[in-house]
Amino acid sequence: MSIEIANESGVAVDEAGLAALARHVLDGMRVHPLAELSVLLVDETAMADLHQRWMGEAGPTDVLSFPMDEIWPPPPGGSQADHGDADAMPGLLGDVVLCPQVAIEQARKAEHSVQDELDLLCTHGILHLLGYDHADPEEHATMFGLQDRLLAAWSSERDPGSEGDPESQGLQGPGGKAGRQSRGE
Repeated sequence: MSIEIANESGVAVDEAGLAALARHVLDGMRVHPLAELSVLLVDETAMADLHQRWMGEAGPTDVLSFPMDEIWPPPPGGSQADHGDADAMPGLLGDVVLCPQVAIEQARKAEHSVQDELDLLCTHGILHLLGYDHADPEEHATMFGLQDRLLAAWSSERDPGSEGDPESQGLQGPGGKAGRQSRGE
């Protein structure tokens, strides 16, 4: 799996930790091991520009997702062969764009660490790349339930002594997809 992290935000971020989280999420979703993902961290000015250009909304947001190839995870209990052509080459999932400055403020309000907020936003963005959305109540429940489970498993993997309970860790569901902003929907 190729995961490229580019930090253009001017904020020190645990890039290796974000790459490990992204790998955890993609593995948890059983995405082809040769798929490619890009995570870009930008400052508020760059995010505000992207938000205006792609969403028609002013100001920076926390996360945007820009899918490239349509890559869908296999159905629950399935394998990559359940996608149809098992010999198909894996593709480029797309880009997840994060704004650490916005994440810092959201982490403060949610009373959890900035890393937890970035993990949540990155997970949310990846799920959007995989075709998940939260436009209606059923989609919302599915996506946010999956997001919570992935983050709980990540927390348990990172800190084996933790309970892995997303609510006790202050994790809350954001939003965010090209065509959607996250917290201000």
